[in-house]
Amino acid sequence: MTKNRVWLAAASGAVLLALAVLASLCLGIVSLSPFEALSALFLPQGEGDRATAVIWSIRFPRAVVAGLVGAALATVGVVMQALLRNPLAEPGITGVSAGAAVGAVAGITLGLSGASQWGIPLAAFAGAAAVALVLHLVLQTRRDLGAPTIILVGVSISALAGALISILIANAADDALVRSAMFWLAGDLELRDWRHVLLAAPPVLLGCAWFALRIRALDALALGEQIAATSGVHVRRERLVLLLVASLVTGAAVAVSGIISFVGLVVPHAMRLIVGASHGTLLPLSALGGALFMVLADTIARTAFAPAVVQTGVVAAFVGAPIFLVLLLRKRAE
Repeated sequence: MTKNRVWLAAASGAVLLALAVLASLCLGIVSLSPFEALSALFLPQGEGDRATAVIWSIRFPRAVVAGLVGAALATVGVVMQALLRNPLAEPGITGVSAGAAVGAVAGITLGLSGASQWGIPLAAFAGAAAVALVLHLVLQTRRDLGAPTIILVGVSISALAGALISILIANAADDALVRSAMFWLAGDLELRDWRHVLLAAPPVLLGCAWFALRIRALDALALGEQIAATSGVHVRRERLVLLLVASLVTGAAVAVSGIISFVGLVVPHAMRLIVGASHGTLLPLSALGGALFMVLADTIARTAFAPAVVQTGVVAAFVGAPIFLVLLLRKRAE
C-alpha cells in the first residue's frame, strides 16, 4: 500500500465527510442553502436568527453525535476483528450493546425519560458498563479463554439481555412506553443535542486515542496469539484491556444512539479493500468512514422518507446489509 494512496483515501474521506455534514445542515423541514448553513455555523447571529437556531440547536449537534457514534462503532469493529481474528466480529459481539439495551429499556419502562433527559443515556451506559464488568471478571477468572469462547460468552449475554428486554416490555405500564422502547431499540438520533455530545465524546475520543497507541499490539494480535507473544506482546493483558476499552466505547456510543447495526462490520471491510490490513492506516480511516456512514444514514433517515418516520438504525441496516453481503461474497469468490 503506497503512502500516496493512503493520503488520497484520507483526503477523499475528509472531503466527503465535510460535504455529508454540510448536507445534513442544509436538509430538513426548514431548508437552508449551503451559504446560509455555513454562515449560521461560523457566523451565528444570535438566538433570534432562525438559521442559527436550526443549525446550533438541532442539526449540528445531531451530526456531531452521528459522527461520534459512527467513528466509535467502526473503530471498535476493527479492534474486535483483530482481537478475535474473526472478520464477522463487531461491537455487539461481547454483549455490551445488549447490556446497554437492557439499561435503556429499563429506564424507559420505569419512566426515567420523564424525570430527566439524561436518564435513558445514563441507564444505557450503566447497562453497558455492567456487561463490561462481567466480561472483565470472566476473563480474570479464566485466563485461558480463547477468541471462540469469548464470542460464546457474548452470545450468552446477548440472549440473557434479550430475555430481560422481553420481560420489561411485556410489563410496561402503557403502550406509549412500549413504543418508546421499540423506537430506541431500532436506533435513532432524534432530539440529540449538545448534552448527548458531552456524554459520548469523552469516552469515545479517549478510547479511540488508546486504540491508536496500541496499533503495534493490534497488528501482532491479528496474526495470532503465538506470533503476538513472540513479538513481545503480553497477550492476556492486552486482550483484556482492549476488550474493556472497546466495551466502554461501544457503551458510550449506544447510550446516545440506540442499537445501530452493520457499521462495525461494513466499514472495516470496505477500508481493508482500500488501504489494506495495517492498523496504522486501517484504524483512523475506519473511524473516518464510520463517521461518514452514520452522518449519511442519519440525513437519509430524517429527510428521504418524510413525513414517514424512519429511524437511523433502520437506514443503516438497509444500506449496510447488502453492502456487507456483497463484500462477503466477493471475498469468498477470491
